[in-house]
Amino acid sequence: MEQSVKKAAEDTNTPGRMPLNAGDTGYGTVPGLGMSGSAGASESAQLLIPEPEPVHNWRPLKMDELEAVAGGPGWTRVRCYLVLLFWLSWVAMLATSIAIVATSPRPVVTPLRWWQKSLFYQLQPDLLMEKQTEGSGGINALCEQLPYLRSLGIGTLILKGLFDKEASPLNVTAASEKFGTLAHIQHLLAESNRAGLKVVLDFCELDAGNADEPANLSASHALRFWLEQGVAGFAICDTDAAYSEKTLLEWRGIFKEFSRQEEERILVVKQTQDVLSPLNNVTLVDVVMRSILPPSHHLLSDEEVAEAIETHLQTRKDDIWPSWTVGGKAPHDLRKLLLVLMMTLPGSPAVQYDQDIGQTQNVSLKAGSSHHNESDDRTEKEKKSSAAALFTSLSHSRAREEALLYGSFTFLPFNSSSNSTQASASSPPILAFLRSWGCVQFLILLNVGPEPHALDPAWAPRLPKAGVFVTSTGMDRLGSMTLGTLELRPHEAIVIKLFEPGSYS
Repeated sequence: MEQSVKKAAEDTNTPGRMPLNAGDTGYGTVPGLGMSGSAGASESAQLLIPEPEPVHNWRPLKMDELEAVAGGPGWTRVRCYLVLLFWLSWVAMLATSIAIVATSPRPVVTPLRWWQKSLFYQLQPDLLMEKQTEGSGGINALCEQLPYLRSLGIGTLILKGLFDKEASPLNVTAASEKFGTLAHIQHLLAESNRAGLKVVLDFCELDAGNADEPANLSASHALRFWLEQGVAGFAICDTDAAYSEKTLLEWRGIFKEFSRQEEERILVVKQTQDVLSPLNNVTLVDVVMRSILPPSHHLLSDEEVAEAIETHLQTRKDDIWPSWTVGGKAPHDLRKLLLVLMMTLPGSPAVQYDQDIGQTQNVSLKAGSSHHNESDDRTEKEKKSSAAALFTSLSHSRAREEALLYGSFTFLPFNSSSNSTQASASSPPILAFLRSWGCVQFLILLNVGPEPHALDPAWAPRLPKAGVFVTSTGMDRLGSMTLGTLELRPHEAIVIKLFEPGSYS
């Protein structure tokens, strides 16, 4: 017993041993029981002490911690590979697109010379000069209208009637009596160049003479004289036998001496026969002026005009740069239609002098003039205004549209039907052709006959169905249109710019 008590005392005093307080209430007891297990005893201390809530201090992740969260260094390499793959794919697609654009067929622009882009205006100066004024007064009246002609879109004047028909054009002093002296012609040339108009002198039907005759200056000296005055070229006829190949070779050498970029000197040949005889060497010719209508002493009918136009549209020759003019006598109702045709054909149009597009002069009414005369004057002014507006619209459209300058040409066979008016069987058909350059297309429709014609909706199914009016002979077609609902009025010509690219074969 003593040993047990003594051992217990040692355990109590021994460091690191937990004392056993048997008499301490609340330790190792159960609620309701005391040391002896009697009722009424209580527990004064909790069995487990709850741990405090942890406090989180948020801070940015470091690089190594971020790599660990993102998957480690391996994920970084995968991400770099994906970014590299994206950029390689993008560069490959860009290179493929460039290669497709570079290798795809597209129109090749052939640089055009100035005479291939110019609008020629054949003018006999005495027709513009006041009848009561000759000499210097008439020349001044003509010079005042040169800026107006330039504003219409005219680029080159072909001047006729400057020389005495009985004299040689190589004789620079042989001016027509209506112009007085040589100084008047020089003044006209200087004013034309100042207005931005090039000048071509017309030598047609003039006796070229013999350059060896002492009465005339030599050909080379005469040509140099006119070229020094600013003349851009000369026009001859294919029937002028005096202009042999030897003569024209000499002319070509002189032209080269005065030619500069955009200042080339040219030779224009007015063709009246099927073959350019004796000008077999076509390299000596720059422009060949062809007539759309055959020469005639009578007024051509609608059927004759339609046949001539269709023949030229189907048998065009592009061996030499063409220039189109009307030529034969056409009915007055077809004059505007022929103007539209000339301005939209490939080549350089050569328009004859037209008093309707001349500068409008103030009309002074005589005292006591009737209302009928006043109405006629108003009608005449409106007619001139409409003609000038059509001419300007066509010339400006041709100047800014590549398809009308050097676009391809396609003649379109036409089938027509009439909705409200049944066209007669003898009525000339509608003539149509297409000018195309890349994705740009112009459709030109010509109703030569006196009856209205409606387009068949099934006509030319490969063409776009809609377009926008560029111009018309009546200058009253505006806005967008649909081919299937279009009807052409008698003697009407329409130029349409198609909305969508299409093809026709």
